[in-house]
Amino acid sequence: MKTWQKSVLIVLGVLIIDQVLKFWVKTHMYLGEDIPVLDGFFKLHFIENEGMAFGMSWGPDHGKLALTLFRLVAVIFIAYLLHRVIRNRKPLGLVISLSLILAGALGNIIDSLFYGMIFSASQWGSYQPALFLPPGGGYAALFHGKVVDMLFFPLIEGVYPRWLPFLGGREFLFFRPVFNIADSSITIGVFIILIFQKRFFAHKEEHEEKEGQEEAPLHSER
Repeated sequence: MKTWQKSVLIVLGVLIIDQVLKFWVKTHMYLGEDIPVLDGFFKLHFIENEGMAFGMSWGPDHGKLALTLFRLVAVIFIAYLLHRVIRNRKPLGLVISLSLILAGALGNIIDSLFYGMIFSASQWGSYQPALFLPPGGGYAALFHGKVVDMLFFPLIEGVYPRWLPFLGGREFLFFRPVFNIADSSITIGVFIILIFQKRFFAHKEEHEEKEGQEEAPLHSER
């Protein structure tokens, strides 16, 4: 299998898993609902955000539009970079990492672009999931859809000791962010690049060093 084919499979695989899970959550859960998967460690917790990773938001409507447009530009740049990496026969690990990042960015952009048009609004505590292609139209216009998040790992829950200044008696939760498959894909891709950056870019340094050694005798002969 060629490198570009592996890249396409990774992108399509992540997109399909991400969108299938989001569609299921959107049409089977109401906003704020919890479904325990591994009791005490992992649950599906349905929330929506304006488009940033791990449940964060950025401003009202104009901020949402700006964020979506920025993400579109970022996706185009990542796709171009991935094309260059494959064309220049860079390490497979770098191709995989960029493919994961591209897939994750595309996954969340699909929500931002289209979910407002194809779903009805999800309501907190309504016990009524959203409808797909509702008769009266969606809850928002193009570019203004909300990103669906559902993966929640409340690993440690408890209460701060009462003797602790400022925080005493308050509840604490370790690893509070709620995220989705697309967020995970981006995070994994970035971490792979950070961990193996020396290996991914070592051949470039070696190539530059080799060129420098080849040019040295020419300078010494002059």
